[in-house]
Amino acid sequence: MNLTARAPSFRRMFAASLIVISACAAAQEAPTLDIVWPPEGAAVALGSDAEAAVGVVVRSNFVLRAAGQCGNTPRCGHIHLKIDPAGDSCNIPGRPYNSMNSDTGGELIKARFGHCPAVAGTHEIGVLLADDHHRPVLVDGRPVVGVVKVTTVRP
Repeated sequence: MNLTARAPSFRRMFAASLIVISACAAAQEAPTLDIVWPPEGAAVALGSDAEAAVGVVVRSNFVLRAAGQCGNTPRCGHIHLKIDPAGDSCNIPGRPYNSMNSDTGGELIKARFGHCPAVAGTHEIGVLLADDHHRPVLVDGRPVVGVVKVTTVRP
């Protein structure tokens, strides 16, 4: 077989190897987590419900599913949310967090400002990426987190 006859076969193998290399590179990306909404510095109207809840939207290169629903899916987990994460004053009583999306998965999480001593005012919203078993996902020994500072206002 001459080189001209082998060229289409070589091109297909080369293209296939590029796809495999690209997939491997994407699989090796460090886990990410960002708060998409509310943006840093935003004034956010509190919900009119008893929890004064505000929706927080995140973006991650992990699949976000309800806890225990990842199965064999690699890079899968859920989000833990804390308001004013340096302390515990805004946590749900008896819980180490303010909210999780572990019941539903997905990119939307409720921040329940009604648990904070001062509902309206300046707060930080912190989110943490957790694996299917509620353990923090780590990069270089540090948890994958996102934080934004907002000012909450009564509607």
